[in-house]
Amino acid sequence: MIAKARVGTLEIAYERFGRAGDPPVLLIMGLGAQLIGWPDELCAMLAARGLEVIRFDNRDVGESTHFTGTPNFMAVAAGDVSTVVYTLSDMAADTAGLLDALGIASAHVVGASMGGFIAQTLAIEHPARVRSLTSIMSSTGDRTVGQPHPEALALFAAGTPRDRDDVGQRALAVARVLGSPAFPPKDDEVIARAQRAYDRGFDPSSYVRQGCAVIASGDRTPRLRSLSVPTLVIHGSADKMCDVSGGRATAAAIPGAELVVIDGMGHDLPRALWPRFVELIASRA
Repeated sequence: MIAKARVGTLEIAYERFGRAGDPPVLLIMGLGAQLIGWPDELCAMLAARGLEVIRFDNRDVGESTHFTGTPNFMAVAAGDVSTVVYTLSDMAADTAGLLDALGIASAHVVGASMGGFIAQTLAIEHPARVRSLTSIMSSTGDRTVGQPHPEALALFAAGTPRDRDDVGQRALAVARVLGSPAFPPKDDEVIARAQRAYDRGFDPSSYVRQGCAVIASGDRTPRLRSLSVPTLVIHGSADKMCDVSGGRATAAAIPGAELVVIDGMGHDLPRALWPRFVELIASRA
């Protein structure tokens, strides 16, 4: 059941699976994505391994507090961050604040895509809150690694979806480019998930605000080298949104990190790989 926690001036929507008191696993989703980006069944599988699973909507998506204003993306990309609304540090502080609200001192933290950026920032800036770090299909903020392929960049030129049906069809087009070629998703599942997200809160401008937060936060590599937390890095060999070089750089930057590259995995969490994700995450918790 979805609940809301007061975190500073924000409301953060979250949901828990499993038994309170079991080792907590906090799941952080990516740019513009909602808590349902972590599939219900995947969360239930983790809970069945004796973990308390918490998934939540980042600020500016889903049922959490939304912001206003549209940053000048081109100016931010060129180094002028004066229009940025918030940064990854703010989003990491939200995450720490959610743990406070839930009475959880520390958790095993798992982040996917931009969620990996937030998880890394949490480990850097709030190290006592992170028992272990799992960074999935993510990168370091170094613009020389983990960059989108041309096919992925072309998706951004499609414009804003018009309505619920258009959102479903746009998600399908994205999945055909970014999805895992070795583990292709079912069209009806892709559309249903996208339309469920639309129903929970459709805010295209949040993508720009969060994207600018990523750019403005810069390269984490030097600070990642100072981490001492047990770290797992998972990346797909076929990821067209965040090239596998981003995962390799993340693992190289964090002392003792383990890198798992999965052949044929793209920029998604394919159903066929859920048992493997569960085993990798649970074995470290």
